[in-house]
Amino acid sequence: MKSHYEILNHLMTEKIVAIVRLDEADQLVRVAEALKAGGITIIEFTCSTPGALDMVREASAHFGNQVLMGAGTVLDPETARAAILAGAQFIVNPTVNLDTIELCKRYGKPIISGAMTPTEILNVWEAGADLVKVFPISAVGGPEYIKAVLAPLPQLRLVPTGGVTTENSAAYLRAGAVAVAVGGGLVDKKAVARGDWAAITKEAERLVAVIRSA
Repeated sequence: MKSHYEILNHLMTEKIVAIVRLDEADQLVRVAEALKAGGITIIEFTCSTPGALDMVREASAHFGNQVLMGAGTVLDPETARAAILAGAQFIVNPTVNLDTIELCKRYGKPIISGAMTPTEILNVWEAGADLVKVFPISAVGGPEYIKAVLAPLPQLRLVPTGGVTTENSAAYLRAGAVAVAVGGGLVDKKAVARGDWAAITKEAERLVAVIRSA
């Protein structure tokens, strides 16, 4: 089992969190395999997918240390605890929830805590969030917003999501983000529906290449 430091270091080194949000859970692990084949090793299954925590458990056993599995769209500490017990190595929530941050600190798991405004961002940071998920970034100005927030608050570790794509991901890193989280722009639901795993792998390869060049 990786330590808190090792998990956080992996997140900040690889700089890509792949968000997998599907209507049904049966293809989650298959999607994760396609992403891994494309070079992505940090994957978040969202709890908005029914049965996602069972798939976190299955994927954690399937990949072992080859993939860092996390749980996203975690809205409360009870779900965070269930996800950690299922094998999630990090937790992502979309909104400010200080009780969930406290729970993750208790269990020694990194949390990427959601916020939008500078006040929310600083509040979750001071509450102990390891990284701050700036969401939805497309609604507040994109890379320029990251740059603007970091100007007076350079100590923050920001992870934009909600509108991040392969095409604009490098701009977020140049603006000061420590990583990016990519969902629909990476995992095409139409490709999943037709079982086109090669298409998902190809897009993952493109994203990895862009991030490495940045």
